[in-house]
Amino acid sequence: MPSTLGIDWKKYLKSGQRIFIGSHAAVPGALMDDLLAHGRQLHDIEIVQLLTLSDNVWANPDQQHRFKVNTFFIGGDTIRQAVAEGRADYTPCFMSDIPHLFTDDILPLDVALIMVSPADQHGYHSLGVSVDVVAAAAKAAKTVIAQVNPRMPVTYGQSFIHRDQIDLCIDCEQPLPELPLVETDNEVSERIGQYIALLVDNGATIQLGVGRICNAVLKYLGNHKDLGVHSDMITDGIMALIQKGVITNRQKTFHPGKVVTSFCVGSQALYNFVHHNPHIGFYPSEYVNSPANIARNDRMMAINSAIEVDLTGQVVADSIGHQFYSGIGGQVDFCRGASMSAGGKPIIALPSTTEDGKHSRIVPHIREGAGVVTSRGHVHYVVTEFGVASLRGKSIRERALELIRVAHPKFRHQLLQKVREHYWVPHYQQQTPVDVPELGKVGFKELRIDGQSFDLRPLNPSDERRLQEFFYSHTKETLQLRYNAVPTQMSREKSCNLVSVDQSKDLALCIVRQKGSAVQIQAVGRYYLLPASNSCEVAFVTREKYQGKGMAKRLLDTMIAIACQRGLTAMLAYVRADNQPMLNVFIKAGFVRLPADEPGEVTLKLSLPKATKE
Repeated sequence: MPSTLGIDWKKYLKSGQRIFIGSHAAVPGALMDDLLAHGRQLHDIEIVQLLTLSDNVWANPDQQHRFKVNTFFIGGDTIRQAVAEGRADYTPCFMSDIPHLFTDDILPLDVALIMVSPADQHGYHSLGVSVDVVAAAAKAAKTVIAQVNPRMPVTYGQSFIHRDQIDLCIDCEQPLPELPLVETDNEVSERIGQYIALLVDNGATIQLGVGRICNAVLKYLGNHKDLGVHSDMITDGIMALIQKGVITNRQKTFHPGKVVTSFCVGSQALYNFVHHNPHIGFYPSEYVNSPANIARNDRMMAINSAIEVDLTGQVVADSIGHQFYSGIGGQVDFCRGASMSAGGKPIIALPSTTEDGKHSRIVPHIREGAGVVTSRGHVHYVVTEFGVASLRGKSIRERALELIRVAHPKFRHQLLQKVREHYWVPHYQQQTPVDVPELGKVGFKELRIDGQSFDLRPLNPSDERRLQEFFYSHTKETLQLRYNAVPTQMSREKSCNLVSVDQSKDLALCIVRQKGSAVQIQAVGRYYLLPASNSCEVAFVTREKYQGKGMAKRLLDTMIAIACQRGLTAMLAYVRADNQPMLNVFIKAGFVRLPADEPGEVTLKLSLPKATKE
């Protein structure tokens, strides 16, 4: 790179003006180096920028009398420190709205410094790897100065700018900055990736960002089929799934057959991949991040991260207390768009604790100084390494219980006590959610019964209302056979007690049919520990529609396996003599009849093999 580009900066820029510099991997490094070296007579220049893959030396303390940064996204220690010390400003704004700040003269731009590819035979340069807000800045600025870099990929979509729209072109070759792939060999990220992959249907369209969790999600999407992409950014992980044939975009309902994005960051291999690739369209942020456009994709999966989530579902994503850390970015745009999409799912993913494990990231209230980026009304799912909390349509009480369930176990009791201080849960809600590790890493089993998909999982405290609905769905005959009476009421308190189970001792499982956020209990099985004899008493009940379909057998088989792993020696059951279907389930599982204590009742017992508990 030459020591000087020969730019007479006094001709194009005056003290006190506002300039924009290109974003992400398209920072015009040579132009900024030349401005720093040869624009010393200029003072009080406001630099408006997004995230920049750069050393950001113009934000160093020794430059504060020449430049002041105003950033829409805080990235890197240099910018973060400048904002913290008051030498730089952070302007929170939805990604979809940033372009309008330029075009509507809310932040009028005097000069835009951008990086482009060499012009084609028609005189058009490509904005390459970063169209995002650069397109609007180039359109709105009074003066446009472009670094023409032969290493800038030519990308398609709405990524072109004609040479007549550029006031000064400077040829200077520079390698594009690369963003190393973050390894996913982290058990927490891996588990979160598995849970999110379970939420993504074949044929869905996805949006996600960069980082360890997002890379883990992409890893576990490797067996999906015909995924599509409508995302503000794409990375090496997206490229890998395209090359593998997982991402085909065939089932997209908006821009079918094409990846839609506004910028890419990653390796040189990724930059080579997008170069002259007609299957990838780069469009401005006001188009890609428009919630209305996002919603035109059926089954839109918006996957974003957070710093903390409070027990009502409020998401903090740009600040740690009073310290501004990142930015709003596209999170709200995509959460809103996905929530409006047919079959869409806005998902927030985060580890349950801080990196040192000392603090919960599921919190009773957001910490002082922190700001809500995504409201409690936007999010449908919150995912940690302990599971998926489904929030859509949930009351504050139900949300709190769902989120406590996916918090780290060592913080669950403390979170429940904090919730009780605000009367979000009734006084009789005492039991914190307990995992059932015997159900495997994801905490549930997927079942296929009568041609339909179901989940076998633990009953949770947040299932209180669902259990009430399940009870009131039964006929008198079912109630008589199950309870040996016809109870007429399942009060909220009684239902709460039934779902609030210490799953480390007793066991309460259910089979649910889930369609998005709509969940209905179809069968319940439970056993009660009898410590004196190291045994348990077992019972189950199934919704009439699915009786005889094998649900009771699935529940019983699972409970027997768990009882064996826990080292119990026997299981007991008490069944009405006229309840032949239930008797058949127990007898086929190996239970034997014992002399009954009560007339009309059959006592059954299953002797369990020696403990297999590790």
